[in-house]
Amino acid sequence: MKPVYKRILLKLSGEALLGKKKAGISSSALISISEEIKSVKEMGCEIAVVVGGGNIYRGSQRDKNVIDSVTADYMGMLATVINGLALQNCLEKKDLDTRVLSAFEMREFCEPYIRRRAIRHLEKGRIVIFVGGTGNPYFTTDTAAALKAVEVKAEVILKATKVDGVYSADPLKSHDAKRYEKLSYMEILQNRLKIMDSTAISLCMENNIPIVVFNLFKKGNLKKVVCGKGKKTIVSE
Repeated sequence: MKPVYKRILLKLSGEALLGKKKAGISSSALISISEEIKSVKEMGCEIAVVVGGGNIYRGSQRDKNVIDSVTADYMGMLATVINGLALQNCLEKKDLDTRVLSAFEMREFCEPYIRRRAIRHLEKGRIVIFVGGTGNPYFTTDTAAALKAVEVKAEVILKATKVDGVYSADPLKSHDAKRYEKLSYMEILQNRLKIMDSTAISLCMENNIPIVVFNLFKKGNLKKVVCGKGKKTIVSE
């Protein structure tokens, strides 16, 4: 198999790192994700990753009388740093050169995000993990993924989920749910399909970056998707 894309951006939710745990980071999930990334790296792809933090802290579940929304978002940003460092460590144990770039300064732990430096890391074959979201409250890590994809000129955003595409209803709850092969950006926005938030979809639409929604938890699936195969939903113009 040959890759369809040269430079990809993989969007991982914090929940992807949960595995079978209810909270925190699962070692087995980390190892599985790292092996999937390595298989794609060995084909010569340039890989950037944006990771969420929902496995550690979800602002939507906070006590609103105690923690305000801005503080909750900052806490979520810190959670992404923890996840990024864990993923870096696991990738490096598999002999993959990796850099963690943060949207805000944490020099003791990771590099500050500088666009040209990020692109240079990718050109040198390093896996780049973006943490800290956009660095601002009120923006999701989905929006951060779209923004970083535009900035580093990624050819595609690979949105990792627990199901193999976008469905008309929740496939885990409805047996009649229909999987879409292809959708347009406008169909996602008009039908309010919750694969990514509207800001992220709009950014991708304006910059013509396709989004591929796929199941990360089927072994070998990431490699198939990068090669244009496997079950998935493609969101494009």
